[in-house]
Amino acid sequence: MKIDLAMLRGLEREREIPFEELAEIIEQAIQSAYIRHAENQKLSVPPEDQVRVTLDRKTGEISVLVPELDDEGRVVGEAYVTTDEFGRVASGAAKQVINQRLRDLSDDAVLGTFKDKEGQIVSGVVQQNPNPRMVHVDLGELEAILPPEEQVPGEEYPHGMRLRVYVTSVSKGTKGPQVVVSRTHPGLVRKLFEREVPELSEGLVEIVSLAREAGHRTKVAVRAKQSGINAKGTCIGEMGSRVRAVMSELGEEKIDIIDYSSELPRFVANALSPAKVTDVFMLNESLKQVRALVPDFQLSLAIGKEGQNARLAAKLTGAKIDIQPDSIMND
Repeated sequence: MKIDLAMLRGLEREREIPFEELAEIIEQAIQSAYIRHAENQKLSVPPEDQVRVTLDRKTGEISVLVPELDDEGRVVGEAYVTTDEFGRVASGAAKQVINQRLRDLSDDAVLGTFKDKEGQIVSGVVQQNPNPRMVHVDLGELEAILPPEEQVPGEEYPHGMRLRVYVTSVSKGTKGPQVVVSRTHPGLVRKLFEREVPELSEGLVEIVSLAREAGHRTKVAVRAKQSGINAKGTCIGEMGSRVRAVMSELGEEKIDIIDYSSELPRFVANALSPAKVTDVFMLNESLKQVRALVPDFQLSLAIGKEGQNARLAAKLTGAKIDIQPDSIMND
């Protein structure tokens, strides 16, 4: 049996796999093929580590050597196997192993590349798919999956649409590397702000916490790490340019930028924006229970549609918030 070394050199350039590694893959593939062939032919099958396959790096000639035994079953040397004995089935099996190993190496390379992108934003193009609920996004080297639970309610993903997604997981599946992406993950908002606000990546401003209901509203609590910096104003940008750029990427999802405070009552008051809080105080410090008083006419604004504003404020601050109108103090 002879291997075309020119083809092997071509694979080395195309797949960026060292020639020596390709040679070893072929030797292992032929070894496995021989053992299967011997089993199928009901021949005496030697242990795998005693079947030696060598590929001549200059001629491409393959030699298969198996243990030579004496009458008492003792190994006394090695004997060459005529590779023609493999037949078409064995040759086909060897090719399958070689191709599979090459695919595995290619998949591992892609997997390694995308493993570094876990928790990051990537850009891709939506591909047509027979299952309309499972959106496929072409990332260049592979297609990622945007499952239904990671899709924003009401957001459409037509074929050819370019969009940014957040990589939630990278794993090795049965059909190669599998990348799952999201449009609902809070990390998407965080990373979009890091792209728009240099002060975040420079460590001058920090996103302390973030609460999101994808497609509707997000609250982001920020603080400055250096005196003289207005963290909230930095994230909003001149004339609101920075926050508008993020909102545009999220389909005009509303975003509230909140000043973080280490004092929980003040943090809660800020988090209930856009409502104005007239007073806020602790009810139970250990349980983080806080009562916030708002003008009667702003009670519905503080609570929000279907309780959304209050719910996001509680998630952002980690507090249990009791919102009451000012008039309760007069009763």
